[in-house]
Amino acid sequence: MASYDVIIIGSGPGGYVCAIRCAQRGLKTAIVEGRETLGGTCLNVGCIPSKALLHASHMLHEAEHNFATMGLKGKSPSVDWKQMLTYKEDTIGQNTKGVEFLMKKNKIDWLKGWGSIPEVGRVKVGDEVHEAKSIIIASGSEPASLPGVEVDEKVVVTSTGALELGKIPKKLVVIGAGVIGLELGSVYKRLGAEVEVIEFLDAITPGMDAEVQRQFQKILVKQGISFTMGAAVQKVETTKTKAKVHYKLRKDDSDQVVDADVVLVATGRKPYVEGLGLEALGIKMTKRGQIAVDDHWQTNVPGIYAIGDVIEGPMLAHKAEDEGMAAADQIAGHHGHVNYGVIPGVIYTHPEVGNVGETEETLKEQGRKYTVGKFSFMGNGRAKANFAGDGFVKILADAETDRILGAHIIGPAAGDLIHEICVAMEFGASAEDLALTCHAHPTYSEAVREAALACALGAIHA
Repeated sequence: MASYDVIIIGSGPGGYVCAIRCAQRGLKTAIVEGRETLGGTCLNVGCIPSKALLHASHMLHEAEHNFATMGLKGKSPSVDWKQMLTYKEDTIGQNTKGVEFLMKKNKIDWLKGWGSIPEVGRVKVGDEVHEAKSIIIASGSEPASLPGVEVDEKVVVTSTGALELGKIPKKLVVIGAGVIGLELGSVYKRLGAEVEVIEFLDAITPGMDAEVQRQFQKILVKQGISFTMGAAVQKVETTKTKAKVHYKLRKDDSDQVVDADVVLVATGRKPYVEGLGLEALGIKMTKRGQIAVDDHWQTNVPGIYAIGDVIEGPMLAHKAEDEGMAAADQIAGHHGHVNYGVIPGVIYTHPEVGNVGETEETLKEQGRKYTVGKFSFMGNGRAKANFAGDGFVKILADAETDRILGAHIIGPAAGDLIHEICVAMEFGASAEDLALTCHAHPTYSEAVREAALACALGAIHA
């Protein structure tokens, strides 16, 4: 029986980052993973492969729509789907091998197999039982489906199946207008599929700033994606190669049917805790099936911790990473810290969408007075040159102190630009601090400064 200071169950971004920080703190560490490769959902069937397909399909879009305008003449490239999937697999391989290298470099043992916790201080992997002073559950999440919708990963798929379809569908129906559905819908739209998104609510990307939701949907419609809002999917009927999606419109209770070659179920994710033995251990769960933890990421059972998608909060890889480092620090006798008020969210469509902190809606609910500074990318020289003038930067600041409370960006490189505001918020900066900071010209980031200027006297180029 091997003995460790810490055993982490799950090797996704939360788990492997946690393992590295534990090792850096001098703890004897092992990580449990049943997949053939490390990296969890994110690296194998999530964030990384989807970004590869988003990048490839965006390059095709640029060739088809913008190259000729720039004087780049020639025949538009054809899509070799098999090769595109090979490129995606190569991208996954480079990343998962990188994580494996980091495990070896930090002398972290990989216990291959699926883990369970038979009792406090012990982790069972296969037939072997290992001892650990502390156990961290980082087992992630799995796609959530709907009643009446049976996933076969061929005709009715989750994000996993959507990343490895045998061919590009003529008609793709996406159930759910969240991040995953819109990203993968964008991929297949660019590759030539007809894409229809069916959403239960009246707005896309639930929880985001309402103005961004409206603008984002307009841009996606302009790109050719159609939306059916306020629709409750009842069931999906399938043959070997086709599907019929039955839904009910909430406004008039009418029954509707739409045909599809492939149906992508993108209705969110749920914690994956199956087989861990949590019930027998008496570990408390929330009403939503998450593991309940205290301010130090410890469950109600001393010595057992949980991080990432299995606990409350947004299911984001970087949130899991932060919690992984913090829990490791806590176990090693240091102070673990996660600022949950400054966790950015990004949608990797084109244009990208980035957000952090409060929205106008949450500030209104709190009865908090705020100022809005907004700047359109149409006023940004770099964006205009690069066919990227759609969208805007919006900064929300406290009306009395001018402290930045949140920001919402839809536009080029929004996923990178948002971090300037994250750093500012981490330091408690005011909109004026940002406005007084010199930004290089011509860059997309000037739009962030202009939005900060707009919180006071006004933007210069508006």
